Amino acid sequence: MNINFEALVQSLGDGAVISDAKGIITYWNPSAERIFGFSVHEALGASLDLIIPERLRKRHNEGYDHSMQTGTTQYGDKLLTVPAIHKSGRPLSIAFTVSVIIDPDGKVVGVAAIIRDDTSRFNEQRMLRKRIAELEASSN
Repeated sequence: MNINFEALVQSLGDGAVISDAKGIITYWNPSAERIFGFSVHEALGASLDLIIPERLRKRHNEGYDHSMQTGTTQYGDKLLTVPAIHKSGRPLSIAFTVSVIIDPDGKVVGVAAIIRDDTSRFNEQRMLRKRIAELEASSN
């Protein structure tokens, strides 16, 4: 079977975002545009800070720089859920997997992430935890 990977990534329901070793966005598929609200033209060439809440940028950038220096990430095959931000300023909760990209010479050249908007599930779980706490408090 001959698979056109560009067409595949363009048609994914999940966002596909690739950034270079400096955290500059180099790839942004239509689902990333839908999730975050930034067009491909707005995202390409911009820093990942575009979608990272200001309060988390320092920690994110430190971890990102460490991954670029070591070629590893502590998250590997783990599904991460973190806050993000939409173009409108609306907070998001995203779930994603991330992998470090290494060129044929063994040099770390960036990171690829597959991202899903997890905001609805996150809000539902938060409401359920609140309701459970209320029920437990009222039964005591």
